[in-house]
Amino acid sequence: MASTSLNQTYTSTETSQRATERVNTAPRSVLVVEDHDDTRLMLRTMLELRGGIVVVEAENGAMAIALATNVHVDFILMDTDLPVLDGYTATSRIREYTPTHRIPIVMMSGHAEPAAQMRAFAAGCTEYLVKPFSLHGFDSVVKRYLYADKS
Repeated sequence: MASTSLNQTYTSTETSQRATERVNTAPRSVLVVEDHDDTRLMLRTMLELRGGIVVVEAENGAMAIALATNVHVDFILMDTDLPVLDGYTATSRIREYTPTHRIPIVMMSGHAEPAAQMRAFAAGCTEYLVKPFSLHGFDSVVKRYLYADKS
């Protein structure tokens, strides 16, 4: 009888491990908000090469808000200088909407000065990434926020 209990425990543990593996390989969704086509393509390619990532794209702040509030995303990469509505305002509005207020938002900008970074954090971004950024730096950010709940 002890052996049956042990087998049941083993099977239960084995099933739990398989379920965890499935969750860890579930596709993740990233919203890339960037008005330059070439930069959007580069970001999409870098993300898709990782595998298991679905990329949703917006070319302005208004599109970003609409997508973030209507499509499930796990992570947002947001440019600061966007047409229609800038990245700071879009970030603030995404943060105001309760279902999206906890999504990690990494602001990307060519503005390295502290004032721009302070403005981004005041708007609600999670992290600030200065362009141009290294592949290693980008990879670290993706791992930190896209897979934070997976480790």
